[in-house]
Amino acid sequence: MAYRKLGRTSAHRKSMLRNLTTDLIVNGRIVTTETRAKEVRKFADKMITLGKKGDLASRRRAAAFMMNVIADVKEEEDKVVVQTALQKLFDDVAPRFENRNGGYTRIIKMDARRGDAAKMAVLELVD
Repeated sequence: MAYRKLGRTSAHRKSMLRNLTTDLIVNGRIVTTETRAKEVRKFADKMITLGKKGDLASRRRAAAFMMNVIADVKEEEDKVVVQTALQKLFDDVAPRFENRNGGYTRIIKMDARRGDAAKMAVLELVD
């Protein structure tokens, strides 16, 4: 098989990967286990590639996968502007990688987690 099962049922695994991918897009970096980071990298790169295309079909495919969460709230004059994770992907993250042909994420290995000695890693978007 071409993926890791991560000791979860298929629905739980899909939900966890959707959450981690959305968190990576919103925050720019996440701390997770090394195996989860390697799996999330695949989905994050696909979402950024969809963001670079920018057409309606790509936006719908990304919306079907990513969680509907608020990424940022700003006040502009008398209006409150709410930016979702999907809007952040298409408006902020994808244009950063316009001239890059893949490799949008970086995995930095860390020390083992204290409780269960799981290998930890930082997954972040490349500048």
